[in-house]
Amino acid sequence: MKKVAKKKIEKYVTETTFEKHMTNIAKSFDRHEKVMVDIQEVMTLILKEMKQMQEENKYFRENISNLYGDGVSYDRRLSNLTV
Repeated sequence: MKKVAKKKIEKYVTETTFEKHMTNIAKSFDRHEKVMVDIQEVMTLILKEMKQMQEENKYFRENISNLYGDGVSYDRRLSNLTV
């Protein structure tokens, strides 16, 4: 039968364990910061695309309203010719 030494359970925080945990926490914050920067870049890109779509829709509406006005005026001219 082999004798197995039991692990001693530390009941207090040593300097090395504290530093190890603080290093892990710092790494976690660093990863979080990188993710937040990526999210911010994506949100900026989405906002830019939305503004561009809004401008395109505005241009489209202006052109359609001009075409509609022209169509109505041509219809009036044609109706005057048939009368």
